Amino acid sequence: MGHKRPERVAGLVHAELSRLLREEVSDPRVGQLSVTNVRLTPDLKRAFVRVLPLGGEGDRQTLLKGLEAASGYLRGRLGRNLRLRFAPVLIFELDEHLEEAVRLSSMLEQLASREGHEE
Repeated sequence: MGHKRPERVAGLVHAELSRLLREEVSDPRVGQLSVTNVRLTPDLKRAFVRVLPLGGEGDRQTLLKGLEAASGYLRGRLGRNLRLRFAPVLIFELDEHLEEAVRLSSMLEQLASREGHEE
């Protein structure tokens, strides 16, 4: 039963963090973004948060620096809003998986169209 708690808390953190980023963070470095995944360690002390800038806009390193600057505020708000005894340390990462999938899909489409022209 204990192994499901990190997943359950991760879902709550995901929803609340998305809301906080959308409604309460005013740092211009943190533009519009999507929280794509939250994974908590089994001891619930660290949360790995994957984000993706919407529209692929902006400098990604600037975005990460803005998120790191806001992480203390976000951690405090998460702890209070979700009534967690210990709020997890937030570790922000860029989600490269979606972009990689789009790139591979584009390559496969190009390959398929070349094969279609050769026949």
